[in-house]
Amino acid sequence: MTLKERYKRLIEYFSEHQPEAETELIYRDPYQLIVAVILSAQCTDKRVNIITVPFFERFPEVEFLAAAKQEEIFEMIKSCSYPNNKSKNLLGMAQMLLSEFHGEVPEDVDELQKLPGVGRKTANVIASVVFNKPAMAVDTHVFRVSARIGLTIGAKNPYQAEIQLIKHIPDEKIPLAHHWLILHGRYICQSRKPKCAECALTGLCDYYQKIIPV
Repeated sequence: MTLKERYKRLIEYFSEHQPEAETELIYRDPYQLIVAVILSAQCTDKRVNIITVPFFERFPEVEFLAAAKQEEIFEMIKSCSYPNNKSKNLLGMAQMLLSEFHGEVPEDVDELQKLPGVGRKTANVIASVVFNKPAMAVDTHVFRVSARIGLTIGAKNPYQAEIQLIKHIPDEKIPLAHHWLILHGRYICQSRKPKCAECALTGLCDYYQKIIPV
């Protein structure tokens, strides 16, 4: 199977079976999503969604978060991973949104990365989910699944994987493909014990072809 055929079959499968894939983070607007994505680093979406309910009651708009004390933010998010660093970044992010972006979350990936706590992956998530831009966020799930299936070849880091994925996936499908790969990695192609017996992609999966008995 050629690389072009592999991408074609994957896109056709998910377009039919998951035509409306979306993030599992609960949010109302760009401000809430950027908070949720910052919190989600090394933390499950389920835990983030628990944290953000009272968080957004306390800080419903960016102005409220920018005026908070870091200690107060820490208390609200201490059940997630790395709360010290994340509370610092959330405060800095909110203050920069007000001081440099008039309180509006920017659309541009490079502009987004100026915000504290926003790396390339987070910036791509915001650009893709909120603004429907052809930005491919590569987290651990996307990196693992794309390599296993054979969508990426020799990628040593998320950026190299991102470049290969956006090269072969049509722009209009990239925002969806991000969620397809994440959800597939979260529920089927899991890190330690991939559920190959439940997977509908074994016919095009490079990893599966290598592990099946000859």
